[in-house]
Amino acid sequence: MPKSHDLKSLHRALSLFYNQGSIPQLKQIHSNLTVSGAIRYSFFFGKLSARFAILNFSHALALLRVSPHLSASAWNTAIRASSQNHRPGNAFLLCKQMINAGFSPDNYTLSFIFRACAEVSDIVPASMCHTLVIKLGWERHDYVQNGLVHCYASSESIEFARKVFDESSDRDVITWTALINGYLKRGEFDHAQELFDEMPHRNAASWSSMINGYAQIGRFVESLQTFNAMLISETQPNYSAIVGALSACSYLGALAQGTWIHAYINRRNMELDGVLGTALVDMYAKCGCIGIARDVFDKIPYQDVFAYTSLISGLADHGESSDALKVFRRMEKEGVRPNEVTFVCVLCACSRAGLVEEGLRIFKRMKDVYGIEARQKHYGCLVDLLGRAGMVDEAEKLVADVWSEGDVCMVGALVNAWRVHGSLSLEKALVVDGLSEQSGTGVLVSNIYASLNKWEDVERVRKEMAERRVKKIGGCSLVELDGVVLEFGSGDTSAISSNS
Repeated sequence: MPKSHDLKSLHRALSLFYNQGSIPQLKQIHSNLTVSGAIRYSFFFGKLSARFAILNFSHALALLRVSPHLSASAWNTAIRASSQNHRPGNAFLLCKQMINAGFSPDNYTLSFIFRACAEVSDIVPASMCHTLVIKLGWERHDYVQNGLVHCYASSESIEFARKVFDESSDRDVITWTALINGYLKRGEFDHAQELFDEMPHRNAASWSSMINGYAQIGRFVESLQTFNAMLISETQPNYSAIVGALSACSYLGALAQGTWIHAYINRRNMELDGVLGTALVDMYAKCGCIGIARDVFDKIPYQDVFAYTSLISGLADHGESSDALKVFRRMEKEGVRPNEVTFVCVLCACSRAGLVEEGLRIFKRMKDVYGIEARQKHYGCLVDLLGRAGMVDEAEKLVADVWSEGDVCMVGALVNAWRVHGSLSLEKALVVDGLSEQSGTGVLVSNIYASLNKWEDVERVRKEMAERRVKKIGGCSLVELDGVVLEFGSGDTSAISSNS
């Protein structure tokens, strides 16, 4: 039996290595626990097996299989570690081994397995989990029914989720929100709104689900309306709700509403983390206040790739390409790794400033230094860069070398270069016309023929578009008046009617 001071020292060692210990160090602690006899204590054994479940799963399995000091608590600790560290497959396997070893899963086991099921978003493990629940006789427990609703909703098996939900006798706000999220994930917003309206009680999570759900499908006016309703209900918005509302403000250009939200953040002394800070930078940049966007960026404690990308995009859109490139160089100097979107923004900045050599150098570094393969938007930016600089032949060659089916970006950039430099011809129009059915450039082809006065071809292309039911999305204008965003489409006379 180890002495109390030995147990304390082992406890400190395990706590230290649980977060940062390597496999050799854990094996050394395993030896010390075995020699001292402390391995028989469930706390030490559970901590050790949980850490091995993250770093060396096969060793964790071996440890759990052969240990004479095994308990359900040890299995649960390892399952929880796998689930919390986004290793759902390991959690499922550990649960299976636990049952094979003669231990029955309890309420703790099921809660961890529910979390793993929700992460994989697959109906197969969700159904297996449901079967296990029925075999154990736990199907009538409230928390089990809540977990099953969440599992099925996460796997987009909304019919099964709704069935369990309807059979549940005691639904809490978490259950309602899980089902709402399931409908939102499936794009069934009418069902989600109907369920949301029926909720007896709503919390910040349920409100933020609707706010972000509307924002993600482009229904930004409804997103802001839901956010305002949340404030009226005196529910304090969480970070997720505020970020969703700010993204809606960004698209709508609702500066007054976005500024009010910023003031609300300051009044509540909310921490300006990376996500919230990036949302504010994006909102101010898209609403035309690039100076304020830079100030907010400088106040973010840790500027990650998303914050940098948002500021670079904003600077490029405002014609401040040299500053955008300075921010990009600062980003590299700080050791923040750019992503695909970052390079699209940087290449756009080079294109608008006519910096051909710099753009080509950055395009090359994207692959050589960061190992990022160029995609359609990158090539589209490159074609635009060459075309704006008058290097039309080089742009044509690039399109011929790398064009792929469905690539509208490159074709549009090339046609724009032809227009600007007066090199449009019937031959080139016919080439683009041949791609129109594949790439969806029907409107573009029609406009090319119109500029060449080939009206019969314009009519033919338009007719083909009508037969394929291809429609151009109508233009609209967004006007913010007294904090309310009004949208007017082409030919809309509602404003005139309301004034009269």
